[in-house]
Formats: sequence, C-alpha cells, structure tokens
Amino acid sequence: MGKSIGLLELKSIPVGVETADAVLKAANVELLTASPTCPGKYVIILCGAVGAVKSAMESGKQMAGIHLVGSHIINNVHDSVPSAIVGTAEVERTGAIGMIETMTALTAVQAGDLAAKAANVTLMEIRIARGLGGKGFILLTGEVSSVRSAVKAAMHQLEETGDITSSCVIPSPHPGLIEKLAN
Repeated sequence: MGKSIGLLELKSIPVGVETADAVLKAANVELLTASPTCPGKYVIILCGAVGAVKSAMESGKQMAGIHLVGSHIINNVHDSVPSAIVGTAEVERTGAIGMIETMTALTAVQAGDLAAKAANVTLMEIRIARGLGGKGFILLTGEVSSVRSAVKAAMHQLEETGDITSSCVIPSPHPGLIEKLAN
C-alpha cells in the first residue's frame, strides 16, 4: 500500500501546535511540516501509511475543532511530493521550468501531486504559504513537453476549485534564474 499525505490548516497558532502534537500521538506518522503561515494560520502536513494518516487526521480535526480552516488527504501520493515540501528534492539536471501558483497551501500540495503523476517531471519545490500571503506554489522541471503536460494536467484538475491563480512554463530558462530558483 502507498503513502498518504494529510494536510490540516488552522486559524489559531496555539491550537495548531496542540493539534500537531495530537496527530503525532494518534498514529505512526511523520511530520513533514508544522508551522505558522501567512496570514496568521498554522499548517500541518504529515505523511505515512494510508490508515495511519487517516487516523491521525481524525484526531487532528477533533483537536482543531472550530479552528479548522481546511483539511485534505492525498492517498498514494507521488514519491517526490514529501521531499519537495521539506526542501530536500534532488534535481539532477534542470530543463524547462514550470510553476503553478495557488490561493492556498493545501492546493499547492495537491497541484504538486497531480503534476508529478501526470508527466515525467521532477518537483523542485512545493512552497507552503510562508511569506506568500497564504498562497502556495510549485516549481518543477523536465523536458518541455513533459513540463507543459504536467502544468496543464494540474491546472485542468484544479480549475473548478478556483484556487489556481496563475502558471507559467519557461522552455529554456536562463542559467542565472535556475541558480536562484535552486537555492
């Protein structure tokens, strides 16, 4: 059975910290991130076996109570998503660059998973709302056609939510840009 990712967004930082503790105590899951985000929210992202994530998320939602803004579970998440979230993605070579900007942190993770599953691309980063006014974005690389396919697939699947703000594909990025994006 594959891995799942659970995402919780709360409107209280103290309750967010308390909720992060509760999810870790509820099941054998790995905490990918638990931190304050803009504008004054708290995001928890956890990873583990499908059943463990489901159990931890139920405990988290119960603990969060009225402070819960949103939650989502992605079952059978693409292998590259956790490392893109925590900033440890290994990028062997950079080709075309694709970006998708989202209105929420949760949608950024969904977009990254959809894009990675849609085409042969490498997720470079999934940025979660810090310093972005609550928004998120994904950055990916690969062959031009693969990057275009990945961006298009994620945009198409998420267009009904209204949470995608913009996207771009740069077929041949300048080396100076690649250097800055990789840091």
